[in-house]
Amino acid sequence: MQLTGAQALIKSLEQMGVDTIFGLPGGAILPVYDPLIDSSIRHILVRHEQGAGHMAEGYALATGRPGVAMVTSGPGATNIVTPIANAHMDSTPLVVITGQVPTANIGTDAFQECDITGITMGITKHNFLVTSADEIPRAVAAAFYIATTGRPGPVLIDVPKDVTQATMQWWWPETVEEYDLPGYHPQSSIDDAGAAAAAELIAQAQRPVLYVGGGVLKSRASAQLLAFAERTQIPVVTTLMARGAFPDSHPLHLGMPGMHGMYSAVTAMQQSDLLITLGARFDDRVTGKLDGFAPNAKIIHVDIDSAEFNKIRRADVALRGQIDEALTAIDAKVINVGDYAGWWREIKGWQEKHPLAYDPQEENVALRPQAIIEAIATRSAPGTIVTSGVGQHQMWAAQHWKYEEPGTWINSGGAGTMGFGVPAAVGAKVGRPDRTVWCIDGDGCFQMTAQELVTARAEGIPIKVAILNNAYLGMVRQWQEMFYDERYSEVYLSPDLPDYVKWAEAMGCVGLRARTMDEAIAAIDQANQINDVPVVIDFRTDASEKVFPMVPSGATNDEIVVHPSQRGN
Repeated sequence: MQLTGAQALIKSLEQMGVDTIFGLPGGAILPVYDPLIDSSIRHILVRHEQGAGHMAEGYALATGRPGVAMVTSGPGATNIVTPIANAHMDSTPLVVITGQVPTANIGTDAFQECDITGITMGITKHNFLVTSADEIPRAVAAAFYIATTGRPGPVLIDVPKDVTQATMQWWWPETVEEYDLPGYHPQSSIDDAGAAAAAELIAQAQRPVLYVGGGVLKSRASAQLLAFAERTQIPVVTTLMARGAFPDSHPLHLGMPGMHGMYSAVTAMQQSDLLITLGARFDDRVTGKLDGFAPNAKIIHVDIDSAEFNKIRRADVALRGQIDEALTAIDAKVINVGDYAGWWREIKGWQEKHPLAYDPQEENVALRPQAIIEAIATRSAPGTIVTSGVGQHQMWAAQHWKYEEPGTWINSGGAGTMGFGVPAAVGAKVGRPDRTVWCIDGDGCFQMTAQELVTARAEGIPIKVAILNNAYLGMVRQWQEMFYDERYSEVYLSPDLPDYVKWAEAMGCVGLRARTMDEAIAAIDQANQINDVPVVIDFRTDASEKVFPMVPSGATNDEIVVHPSQRGN
């Protein structure tokens, strides 16, 4: 069967089971958009290429399947670099297709030419510059294989215009060997001796903690984690990227560790004698000052990526492999565990002394953002998906919403990308149309990517957006107040410019505003009843509110700062 390269590209995506592409056409990719008309694949037309990338991320994180985005060359390609970097940091499986100028024009500074494979080399698992239409099926199949196996991540396929216009004889690689990836070996088996050594450390420990990272979600190991934790009665902490990997309501769960983590989670890690590290990478936001982090703890480190071993903290036992397989192997070796009664008494004391706290909501006082998040959470159906931007609202959403299952918390972790929330919510809703999707956003983040609500409205994707409008770049303001003598430099945004209700209405959405708790409850209830168009609520929140607990930058976790009401306890 003779096909053009463009037809072969679309057919290859169909072969991989792709049901949705997020994208924006342009000159170099234009030939591919023609056969897309006749394809079963749904295309979501975004308003900015960054939105396409973040939507693909939201889709991937909500479904567990790779997200796909397609854009043109030059600025189209560079506009999607931020989502690619974000996916790389957070190990999110993406396949990004970029158009490229014709092969004869590469290197001539042709119109809308850029070396996107060179630009993204350091932020992709792999990228392809396809120079022959015959190679398109292999490149697509290999891209999906690389993106989804081992440690997931983004893969880019750059396709010159003349390649998509050329013809080829259709074929499809039926085996992995045909992908021609001699240096890529993602499969691994758990070392039996390593599992036995890990079990021995667990048997000796008196103050162990299960330190759970995003790798648990990527390997879909939540069930194995729950079973292991319940059998051993070891306390569990879930990082920002692992929220939902272990139920928040479970008595073994201490919550989130890190710079803005729960006091009991942070302190338990500090005081532990064994950290059973599952798919986590000892991120600086978790460790604080590294030489003061968990000084008496031995380390079991399980990860699919051996490059993480000993990168930050030396492991006493390192196990490369999928988390579910590793937990099963270790569990089979653990015969006895210690008596943790004293350890749990100590932990419960910290929980009672330093729970999450914020000042109570008062009449005639701007809304407490924590109270807004809790109000939305209590009025949302089980399984609601939450996305967020980056900043104070992100931390409050991670702290004050209870996550009970995987795939319900979607945020930008490693890269900390402002503007992630709205397009990620669109992608999540496309991937899981049966779920309610709330985006908890800040006014600063919202202004970066709000145009994608036009996409949501035009495509019939009814997400709900809560803007915690404090008129500031809130996290920057908090740092300037605490560490820069209240010298507020370039952080004020204004509560009324733009008018978020009018802006939402101009984009075809329902716009609401709340200044009091009664208005907030009414707006939330109204939003939950609207399921045909997107809804945006402008919550006027207190600009002086800060995120606590907090480990100051450069401090050890022992120097964690709690809410003012708990100081001196």
